[in-house]
Parts: sequence; C-alpha cells; structure tokens
Amino acid sequence: MEIKTVKIEKPEMTNFILGQSHFIKTVEDIHEALITSVPGIKFGLAFSEASGKCLVRTTGTDEELIKMAEKNSLAIGAGHSFIIFLGDGFFPINILNDIKKVPEVCRIFCATANPTDVLIVEKENGRGIIGVIDGFSPKGAEGDDDKKWRKDFLRQIGYKL
Repeated sequence: MEIKTVKIEKPEMTNFILGQSHFIKTVEDIHEALITSVPGIKFGLAFSEASGKCLVRTTGTDEELIKMAEKNSLAIGAGHSFIIFLGDGFFPINILNDIKKVPEVCRIFCATANPTDVLIVEKENGRGIIGVIDGFSPKGAEGDDDKKWRKDFLRQIGYKL
C-alpha cells in the first residue's frame, strides 16, 4: 500500500467539488441536480466507474470544464469518485446541498477554489481517496479588524444582510 498526492489542475479561481458515490447512475443524477438547481449553470462532471469497464464517465454543459473534469478524474484514479468543475460565476454554496441529496452520493471531500492536493492510497487493485489538502495553513487568529472585514465583505457580496 502506498500513499500519494494528486494536485488538482485548474485555473486559479475555478471552483470544484470532489466527492464519492456508489453507482454509475451518479453521472446522470448529479447532472440533473445541477441543471435544476441553477438554471444556465456551466459545469463539467467526471465519475470514475469502479467495476465493469472501469471508465471515467463524463457529462456537463461546458466542453472545456468536462475535459478538465475528465483529466483530473483520470489523475486521481479512485473508483466511485466524482469531480465537478464550475464555470465562472457559479459557486458550490448554491449547489452543494442538492448534490448531497443525490441518493448515490456518499460523501463530499471538498468544495473549493483553493489549490488542492488529493491524498490517495494505492493498492494493487485500485486507489481510494483518504482526504484532501485544501488551501493553506492558518497564519494566526483573526482580530477585531479582521472580524469587521469578514462581516463587511459577506454583506458586500450579498451573502448576508
């Protein structure tokens, strides 16, 4: 058994969701969840089949994002994992609960635009995701000015009243 890391390859500001599911039906069900949650959403989705032909299955509404999802899914190589890349202006916060409600979805490892490394365990029969390194380590604790900035920022971008 060997532990490896796989760096997610994407443009700096692109958001993505990495998760695990349990059935080939995941591809169509997540697609349907996304397009009914946010009309006009731009995304690419790849799902790594863990039995049968063991193919990376893809779908989406944007060819570039579909290719990005396929490339990263192949690099991760973990059965029953899925990755969704979102187009500019679309964010995990708007779709995450709908994805979690898809019956095949078992877990979400991360939903982020940060630089991310996926921790993989590899054995002779396959790979599994054991976690992620999402972004950077904290550099300290927020002070009063930082709290004010955070609260103002969330209101400025419309996430709080």
